[in-house]
Amino acid sequence: MKNKIIYFLLAGLLVSCGASQLSTTGNSVYGNKDTLITQSLFADKNSNISEDNIQKILAGKYLLPPNLRIAIIKIENNTKKNNYYYYNNYHTDEGYLRNQQAYIDLLTKYLKQTSRVERVSLIPDMLLSKPETYTTIREAAVRMQADIVIIYFISSDIYTKFKFLSKDDIKAFATTQLIMLDVRTGLVPFTAISTKDFMSQKKTEDMDNTDTKNRIQHEAILLTINEIGTKIVDFINKN
Repeated sequence: MKNKIIYFLLAGLLVSCGASQLSTTGNSVYGNKDTLITQSLFADKNSNISEDNIQKILAGKYLLPPNLRIAIIKIENNTKKNNYYYYNNYHTDEGYLRNQQAYIDLLTKYLKQTSRVERVSLIPDMLLSKPETYTTIREAAVRMQADIVIIYFISSDIYTKFKFLSKDDIKAFATTQLIMLDVRTGLVPFTAISTKDFMSQKKTEDMDNTDTKNRIQHEAILLTINEIGTKIVDFINKN
């Protein structure tokens, strides 16, 4: 279930982007080869991609724009709303909001490490209808004049190993999935999935077990974003 939203978005890629033609003039924005893809070849959102355009995409070439204006959006894990601990003890808590901002700040920090990135901004919720689709995300990015959209999704679980006469070991497993969507072409040139774990015990500064679990879960998520951040910077610099 935790990958349901990402699978939905990937399926939506085939139906969400506006129709256009492959550049054959040899004078594209980013290159001069006839097979370079610079515009969307996906059909309108009510149709499937044509067999002809499938062949063009698979035979074509892709290059990142030389200068990147990046928009970021986090896809929420709606299945966790059924989790009593998450919904009642964490989702509405100040710590949750603070941690979400920390993830965005860390990802932004990595993106700004490359000189090709001109701007990094967030897509406001008010620009998107729920549930999010590639169509709504792409249209919001166009309004923001973004070249690339970074879409990420976080899931995590907590496990406790109870001990007699000593502090319990608490371990968190976190997975972050990330997609890079090219706004002009509708292609996804980069994806990454990172799963990390972090184990600790209750500390004196933790007010209760909920604080301990949130802290450990937060650390596991940061590990995944650090790994993905390194990969995405490497991809941008090499492409």
